[in-house]
Amino acid sequence: MKRHLLLFIIITSTILTFADTLELYKNCAGCHGENGEKQALNKSKLIGGQEANVTIKELTAYKNGELDQYGLGNIMKLQLGIISQSDIEEIAEYVAKLDVNASK
Repeated sequence: MKRHLLLFIIITSTILTFADTLELYKNCAGCHGENGEKQALNKSKLIGGQEANVTIKELTAYKNGELDQYGLGNIMKLQLGIISQSDIEEIAEYVAKLDVNASK
């Protein structure tokens, strides 16, 4: 019985974490596409499948006003203003699993 309860808790928390991460990514999807398959404002690189450590580094730099790739620094800084470092890490892990070819 304890194993079943533990398994239920693990599955439920995994589903809820995924739902929260998906909710966080919705703001990104407006410019980058559902699967990271779009160039934001026709300027940026595709982010789908990008290594998580690269995404963490870039998002953190955007948030801190230290990065302005493609002239999108101010937009990204505003988007990331209320996002925590743990949220950035969750988004990065999510983005790494996206397939830019999934929408084609």
